[in-house]
Amino acid sequence: MSEPPPQLQSNLTVDGITINVPSLPDAVSSIVSAAQHGDNFSVCTLNLDHVVQLQQHANFRAAYRRARFVTADGFPIVMLSRLMGTRIERTTGADLVEPICAEARKKGLSVFLLGSNDRTLQMTAQRLSERFRGLQIAGRFAPGPGFDPYSSEADAAIERIRDSGAKLCFVALGAPRQELFAARCLDELNGTGVLCIGAALDFIAGTQSRAPSIARKTGLEWAWRMLREPRRLGPRYVKCMTVVPRLVARTIPQIVQARMRKAA
Repeated sequence: MSEPPPQLQSNLTVDGITINVPSLPDAVSSIVSAAQHGDNFSVCTLNLDHVVQLQQHANFRAAYRRARFVTADGFPIVMLSRLMGTRIERTTGADLVEPICAEARKKGLSVFLLGSNDRTLQMTAQRLSERFRGLQIAGRFAPGPGFDPYSSEADAAIERIRDSGAKLCFVALGAPRQELFAARCLDELNGTGVLCIGAALDFIAGTQSRAPSIARKTGLEWAWRMLREPRRLGPRYVKCMTVVPRLVARTIPQIVQARMRKAA
């Protein structure tokens, strides 16, 4: 078995999901180590939209609880951890892909790309191959629209990943489909890490634009995205904002306990 993720001084738990990877370097080293050991595992990046879905969907909660590694994607989640006295850095799916590929090239770990569409995957594969000479891209698969993680198409995707021999699979389907699919992979693959990465492949291909660095660093990436896609993302972010008071209230006991332990 690979080394467990680094332990935080006080792990933040959100609706039963524990953030157990505090930074991007920790995520990269833990994921690559697990892949080198031939482990089956999944990686999730918790944000406010996921918190909303955790409350609403039992199968999404179950998939999240099976993840080996969970990072903090949402900026409010990062701030809550800091109130506990634990420094967690925001680490998104888009942050993970390139440093993971850099290490995968060095370690001889092959990768598989799943999600989006054929054009995006082709462009992503080309750009990753150019940036990381020698990276083994074992295969790619673009599901049709309305992909169902429990469908025959999902069966075919899992078979493609298995036959490719990939040690790491980047799944860019959006929540909750990517997390549900990753949970299935835990039972049906042998020695593959599945990373849920949202729109990361589109960012690499250039078919979608990511928020500027200043927006990401200041926790305003959501506002930048909403201004670009108000009809699609506006309702989602309204729901996200409504869970913040409840999230803070449920976290207060953890904050108090962590502070008391530090003071003792």
